[in-house]
Amino acid sequence: MGRPNPQESGIHSVPRWANVGLILPGGGARAAYQVGVLRAIARIVPRGAPSPFNVISGTSAGAINAAAVAAYADRFSAGVTALNSVWRNFTADQVFRTDALSMLKASLHWMASILTGGLAFNPDCLLDNRPLWELLRDRIPLDRIDSNLAAGFLRAVAVNLSSYHSARSVCFFQSGHAVSNWEQTRRAGIRTRLSVEHLVASAAVPMIFPAVQLDDEFYGDGAMRQQNPLSPAIRLGAQRLLVIGVRDEKSHGGPLPRHPERPSLGQIAGYMLDTIFMDGLYTDLERVTRINQLLEQVQTGKLPPQLRHLRRVETLVILPSQNIRELAARHAGALPRPVRLLLRGVGASPRGEGQLLSYLLFEKDFTRALIRMGHDDAMARREHIEALLSGEPMPVLDAPDEVASDLSGQ
Repeated sequence: MGRPNPQESGIHSVPRWANVGLILPGGGARAAYQVGVLRAIARIVPRGAPSPFNVISGTSAGAINAAAVAAYADRFSAGVTALNSVWRNFTADQVFRTDALSMLKASLHWMASILTGGLAFNPDCLLDNRPLWELLRDRIPLDRIDSNLAAGFLRAVAVNLSSYHSARSVCFFQSGHAVSNWEQTRRAGIRTRLSVEHLVASAAVPMIFPAVQLDDEFYGDGAMRQQNPLSPAIRLGAQRLLVIGVRDEKSHGGPLPRHPERPSLGQIAGYMLDTIFMDGLYTDLERVTRINQLLEQVQTGKLPPQLRHLRRVETLVILPSQNIRELAARHAGALPRPVRLLLRGVGASPRGEGQLLSYLLFEKDFTRALIRMGHDDAMARREHIEALLSGEPMPVLDAPDEVASDLSGQ
């Protein structure tokens, strides 16, 4: 397969073989923010252009967005429009069952499990996500990925899962190039044809949604074991990366309360999800930054033989400019009453920090607000995005000040 003509790519100054990668980490309902950023990029690239990203890697809810972008790699704007249509009109019952009977059953099953020591019931999740399976089958044409790979509109797409059996982070990928499977400590890459099962498994938030069986293993949310979220895209050939995070990095500490309350189960669960979804990303960004700084100081030929495979990876990070937890608390009333009662029962009320709520608030009032924020944040950094996509020189790391100072060691 030859290289696509850059004049046909739609981004006239971008050689598409430069392999710009798109990294979409997890975040439940927060992933609506990623759709807003993609909407802005669809405005930046010429109308009718193919995707400017030919290596795409997604985790958890980000895996669903990644699969949609890959499925429409030949028509980027059309794909973003389709994705935007889903997220703008979301209701929680499209993701999990929200009726009173389902919520009552979930509560009673957990209560019975506690009272009987797991003898009568042994529930494996809080919510029933069967509606999500139907939504994905109906709205994401995964069969289009093969044709986009064959036509050169896409180099590779990866979806990241966590194996409960082997305790590894597993990257399932489709590629139009000769990329071999890989195996490292607690990490593996497996070439396959992506399916709805892979997407649902990647988004199976622990304890919230059930694990999914693929072959002889059960898999859950890809963020649980993913210590190197940038690695799959780099392995698949990405030379530049756009990372769209779902957590604002401004401090929310404030003064300590005089009489602090013990954190509820819901607050602890939200805190754990926040850690799982985003902390590994910044560790990996720091690693990439250090490698870039090393390569700037030392010529490749002078590196020790075991390090000569290293290459500079230029990175642009876009993060929410507002506090998503506060935004979720303002829109909490949009959730169906049975769901609100269940969340209140585990201490995930809007009066808390709203972390768990922000991951489960699949309601259009909240997702539309996130889409607007993502669009505005991306347009505010239009010059940086154009530089990334056009192949112009980029800083060692381009990120908002709150993140860049930490990652650069300043």
